[in-house]
Amino acid sequence: MNLLEAASGLALRHLNKERLQSVRSAYFSARTKLYPVMKLVYGTFDSAALRKHLEQRVGTDFEILMVHSSVNHMQPMFTDSPLALVKMLIDFCGPERTLVMPAFYFGDPDIGGAYATLKQKPRFDLKRTPSQMGLATELFRRIPGVVQSRHPVYRMSALGPLAKDLTRGHEDAEYPNGIGTPFDYMAAHNTRVIGIGKTYQVLTQAHHVEGVMGDAFPVPRANGEGLAVTVVDGKEEVQARLTGRGLLWEFNIWKLRNIMNHERLQEWKFHHVPMFSARAADVTADLLEAAKRGVTLYDKPTT
Repeated sequence: MNLLEAASGLALRHLNKERLQSVRSAYFSARTKLYPVMKLVYGTFDSAALRKHLEQRVGTDFEILMVHSSVNHMQPMFTDSPLALVKMLIDFCGPERTLVMPAFYFGDPDIGGAYATLKQKPRFDLKRTPSQMGLATELFRRIPGVVQSRHPVYRMSALGPLAKDLTRGHEDAEYPNGIGTPFDYMAAHNTRVIGIGKTYQVLTQAHHVEGVMGDAFPVPRANGEGLAVTVVDGKEEVQARLTGRGLLWEFNIWKLRNIMNHERLQEWKFHHVPMFSARAADVTADLLEAAKRGVTLYDKPTT
């Protein structure tokens, strides 16, 4: 874990929402002032150059491409717009492959997290509720032909020949990341998960093992109250349920480096922009094998 990763983890664990937002704003303000120097030192690239890099580094041996992205962390080296990034990714996948992006919703910050928000407002409008995973994911979500899974928190957006199958039935799954979810579907297919402007800190496929193992997963769960949510999808309404049974120990994604080797979990930088790549099936398989030995990405409380 580098210094920035450590600082990020400490901030998330110990700062309240207002203080965390203040620290983030200060960070991006300071970073913006360094833009001229960063461009001089690291150079710049556009969507065409990024596509060429992906072709060389990631290749096209996949059925599904799951992309985590942050245009903020690509700047100032990336000179194109978020929409240009999305269009490039669609072209990169082509009509024979499926592009997937997260469109998660973590709640109204004035109310609290997703559970608190949905408890107060138990109707989730699939089409009108924006993604909270960055501008590129919201632009992708709005593109004609994109299909969304009907989960009020861990919603996924997909475009391509496998999009409907990948997103179908998410609202019926017992766990939002387990059997019968897009994460399960991606693990069962040739899926490449990549990060552009993001480290593997955002690798949500790492939670798939928790849902697959259920109560057999070696971390205790809360006995919270379940919550019924109505998901509005145009003229159709379906019921989804949040279990309220979150894991009680602290999640520590950086332990993944101790479980997956560097060939299966690849990390690098392109013009100083953080990148990562892993196959969804490898993430699930390695974490499942580790969990059966009692090793997880969670830190047991010391007291």
